[in-house]
Amino acid sequence: MADHGEDKTHFGYKDVEATQKADMVAEVFHSVASKYDLMNDVMSFGVHRYWKRFTIECAAVRPGMRILDLAGGTGDLTAKFSHLVGETGEVVLADINESMLKVGRAKLQDRGIVGNVNYVQANAEALPFPDNHFDVITIAFGLRNVTDKAKALRSMQRILKPGGKLLVLEFSKPQNAAMQKAYDFYSFQIIPRMGSMIAGDAESYRYLSESIRMHPDQETLKEMMIESGFDQADYINMTNGVVALHRGYKY
Repeated sequence: MADHGEDKTHFGYKDVEATQKADMVAEVFHSVASKYDLMNDVMSFGVHRYWKRFTIECAAVRPGMRILDLAGGTGDLTAKFSHLVGETGEVVLADINESMLKVGRAKLQDRGIVGNVNYVQANAEALPFPDNHFDVITIAFGLRNVTDKAKALRSMQRILKPGGKLLVLEFSKPQNAAMQKAYDFYSFQIIPRMGSMIAGDAESYRYLSESIRMHPDQETLKEMMIESGFDQADYINMTNGVVALHRGYKY
């Protein structure tokens, strides 16, 4: 079952057939892959680096751990995790989108990050890994693009080791009206223009802004994580709730 109906789901603000959404999202990321890192820096004024750094700190990764960086795209988290787990550990960079995976692999290899990183093209709703396999799973700015978020969360819970944790870094709901108003203006008036100028694609960035508004708010996502089998879940708001880091624990 998709997010709001038996056969329908949302693609930004549009209702589409649930079976079509993955392909439509894929087209967005095929289009933006080559400019993805640059656009992240420009759109967030570099603040996305702080959000990701905080996520890495919360992951508390140690040498020898096995980490899944899901929807890992161009590999920002994977690069750091690779150093933290060391030669005895493993990091899997997984993404449903082949274009993003290629950009990520090339970027990391150019930086000399090889050996303990593997690359897997995978759908978050049906992850191709054994039960109780990973110490930590991260998904940064990817969950909102998944068609059936509950199914994906259950898939993540299944492959997480007892004692492990899931970290979901995602855009969320600003915590005051003034921030919400400014954020809406920026998202719908400025970001598509940046997308047009820098990536030659306003429409994909309009979709990304819409997809943020359709994503569950902080409390709803927390409840979804509990319903998906996590024994405990909480979240930390950043930048007044523009972004939230949800943490799910499996005991």
